[in-house]
Amino acid sequence: MNLWWRLATRWLRMRRPQPASIWDDVVTSFTVTPTDLDVMRHMNNGRYLTLLDLGRYELLYRSGWWDEFAKRGWAAIVAGQTITYRRELRLGQRFDLHTRIVGFDDRWCYLEHRFMVGETVHAHALVRGLFVRRSGGSVPVSELEQAVGGFPDHLSVEPWMTDWTHHTRTPRR
Repeated sequence: MNLWWRLATRWLRMRRPQPASIWDDVVTSFTVTPTDLDVMRHMNNGRYLTLLDLGRYELLYRSGWWDEFAKRGWAAIVAGQTITYRRELRLGQRFDLHTRIVGFDDRWCYLEHRFMVGETVHAHALVRGLFVRRSGGSVPVSELEQAVGGFPDHLSVEPWMTDWTHHTRTPRR
């Protein structure tokens, strides 16, 4: 992550975080800064991906699961992501990043991120990740489900998401 100043600012703001459930839609507010811009003078496409890290961090931190997973020796990793850019974000523009867990399949956790200005979606991303043990190996979804006390019924992985996962596998050569 190359946004250390933004991360430090988030830490200061979260000294007394507003509690959230791991299942909430957590909102993180930002303003487009000069270092976010590309040569077209709008937010660089890669910057969106970097900000997704901060949204996931805020969800885990505010829900208390950042510390809990660390105690268990677990870390979250991103395995794949897809993003659609709908409208540009320009210098000085304020926007909110909405982050939520969409669901789980037999291996993956799927998260949705929406970059919003008011009610308008400027970009939409889906991220596929999992939890790994710092000692090695991945954490089975069943173990994760047990740790969080079960998954709510409203979570749902749509067929296109599992198709995307299947079609983006890296060949083992």
